[in-house]
This record gives sequence, structure tokens and C-alpha cells, in this order.
Amino acid sequence: METSRAYPAGSPASVGNRESFGSAVSWGAVLAGAFVATATYLMLLVAGAGLGLASSSPWSGDGASAKAIGVGAIVWLVVIQIISAGLGGYIAGRLRTKWVDVHSDEVYFRDTAHGFLVWALGATVSAFLMTAGVSSAISGVANVGASAASGAGVAATSAATAGAASAANNGGGAGGMLPSTQYFTDSLFRSDRPDASQGDAAKAEVGRIVATSIARGSVTPEDKTYVARVIANQTGVDQATAEKRIDDTINRAKQAADQAKQKALEAADAARKAAAGFALWAFISMLIGAFSSTFAATRGGRTRDAWK
Repeated sequence: METSRAYPAGSPASVGNRESFGSAVSWGAVLAGAFVATATYLMLLVAGAGLGLASSSPWSGDGASAKAIGVGAIVWLVVIQIISAGLGGYIAGRLRTKWVDVHSDEVYFRDTAHGFLVWALGATVSAFLMTAGVSSAISGVANVGASAASGAGVAATSAATAGAASAANNGGGAGGMLPSTQYFTDSLFRSDRPDASQGDAAKAEVGRIVATSIARGSVTPEDKTYVARVIANQTGVDQATAEKRIDDTINRAKQAADQAKQKALEAADAARKAAAGFALWAFISMLIGAFSSTFAATRGGRTRDAWK
């Protein structure tokens, strides 16, 4: 029980005021409640992670859907805030010292403040304990979104030209030079009459030309004429038909690149919405936890003062 300081009669401090030697905050009770809240939060968080993993499945059609798991995670996040923060606040209210010669309204305010301190300290400790994991998760989501948005065009082009690039690499030659370098090297040895017996070597060269053209966004007239000659010699079609094949192939590659780019942008937008939704619900759950802790602290304080 806290003691009160006695002032000499007539002194300014004695006029309608008796100040206690100690602080109005029972830090021992606050620390005890905060550690209980933190331990309970982490324990329930691990339990929720286990339940989530148990309800999910990598096999199609088995386990809960992604939407159901997301809703369950949000509900569980709110539940563990209510339980952990409420338990910590109640313990702080029961363990704090009894304030004497204090108005009931002031006692109510102090109990509320103790509950809020328990929640704030517990949240801070939990943040320190989970800094590495939370930072990794947030940065991972942000990197996925940023990379998908900024590199969508490059990724789409790479996906669309994977077959051509593979043909270029498998074509060998020049000691494994980069495709762009090999493309310019090929242009030095082009013939007006391509040899129909070249076979795989001709296909590899055409693959490098197509890959470079797709990456550049268009095929040059020189490349188009040369590739058409190669196709004509290899397949026996006329020049016009070979050029039409080139145009159709380039158009299909562009469509594939556009589709891949669209899917990448949709994935980035979905990741952005998921991150925003999670952040919002985390904020709401923390507000609920603060309310639960303050309310439980007032109930614990009233129960503690009820004992004579």
C-alpha cells in the first residue's frame, strides 16, 4: 500500500492536496502483464500457424481454399489479440498496488492506463521478437509486386522467346558466345543463297534472329529477307509464303508476351491488395487488443480493490 506525504499545516502543498511518494504506475504489474501477454500471443500464433498448415494441402481439391485460410487467419489474429491482451491486462489490474485516498474516477483511469501500458509494452516486445520474420515477409511481398510490375515486359519477352533462346544456345559456335553477340556474328557470314543442307545449324541461326527480333520488338527487313530465304530453301515454299510465316510467328510471339505481361501485372496487383488487406486487419486487431487489455485491467483492478 502506498504511503502519503504529510505536509506542515499552512504550507502551499497541504492545501487540498496530498501527494504520494511513489508513482501512480505499478511498473511491476505492468511488466508482469506484458510478459504474460507476449508469451500468450506467441503461443497462440504458433498454434494458429499449425492449424493453418494442417488445413491446407498442396494437392488440388484437398484441404481448405486459399480464401478460407485467409479469412481464418484474420479471425485468429483478432482472437489471439483479445485473449493475450485481455489476460495480460487482467493480471496487471490484479497485481497493481492499491491506491488510497484516490477518487474512484482516478482509479478507473489508472487501471485503464495500466491496461494500455501492458498492451503497448507487449506489442513492442512482440515486434522485437518477430522483426526478422515480419520484415522478411513484408519485403518479400513488396519485392514480388515491384519486380512483377517493373520487370513484366522483360519476363514476358524471356518467356516468349525461351524456345528460340534455347535453340540459340544449343546452336553452339563461337565458343558459347552470348546470343546477341552470336547474332551479329551470324550476320557477317550470311549468304544470298543459304545452303539447304545446313539443317540444325540453320535452325539455330534462325532461332537467334527470331529471339533478337522479339526482344527488339520488330524484325528488320534484312533479317526478314534472309530468314525467308532460309525457310524457303529448307521447306521448299516460295519467298512470299516464307515471309508470311515470319510475320505470323512474330505476331504470335508478341501476343504471348502481352499475355504474360498481363498475367504478371495481375499477380502484382493481387499481391498489393493482399498486403494492403493484411495490414488493415492487423491494425484493426491491434486496436481490439488495446481495448481488450484496458477493459480487462479495469475489471482486474476492481476485483483487487474489492478484497478488504
